Amino acid sequence: MLLFYQSDIEKTPILSEEDSRHCVKVLRKNIKDKIHVVDGVGGLFECEIVKAHEKKCEVKILSVERAFEKRNHYLHIAIAPTKNADRIEYFIEKCVEIGIDEITLIQTKHSERKNQKTERLEKIAISAMKQSLKAYLPKINELIDFEKFIKNANFEAKFIAHLTDDAKPLKDVVADKKEVLMMIGPEGDFTKEEIAMAKQTGFQVVTLGNARLRTETAGVVACTVVNTFL
Repeated sequence: MLLFYQSDIEKTPILSEEDSRHCVKVLRKNIKDKIHVVDGVGGLFECEIVKAHEKKCEVKILSVERAFEKRNHYLHIAIAPTKNADRIEYFIEKCVEIGIDEITLIQTKHSERKNQKTERLEKIAISAMKQSLKAYLPKINELIDFEKFIKNANFEAKFIAHLTDDAKPLKDVVADKKEVLMMIGPEGDFTKEEIAMAKQTGFQVVTLGNARLRTETAGVVACTVVNTFL
């Protein structure tokens, strides 16, 4: 199965210009051919092409499956953007493939990147969603200050990754949680003050293992652990 994406498919049954080109010009799909379209919020639509135009491919919905492969938990990862843009893009791609609901970019004391456009990251997420045959597109939030973020973070379970003697393995504390917020710091790590502030607002310090991981690797590992043990 090959997926296309149209967030408003039920009201506007026309593929985007990019997907239209790929469908008609690259894949050589034509009128009456069947394709599958996702809306990013759990809908998987079987469609039939009614107008094979390489810029505006029009379809007719034949059937729909709601909540396609919906997971039983909600995962939100807050992460400091990496200095190298390719690394945060890698994190986005792999976490979408594994399964994630929301991503927030956080500005910390040791952050190497002071700004990050989400438009490019959203395109990466859409591509990963289609490639991995998923129907849910995670929400990607704009860069926000660390302190402002933690003060407004209302979640059933809130964790912050940090290598300390008292940190518990994430896999040991995440079981049975329905809403998980995981915070990943920059390569320079969180400051002692940031860790203290996080604890004061209800975050539990956890470890992802004994190895010192790059920011994007830590994010992918955290996503994997949550999806494995929930």
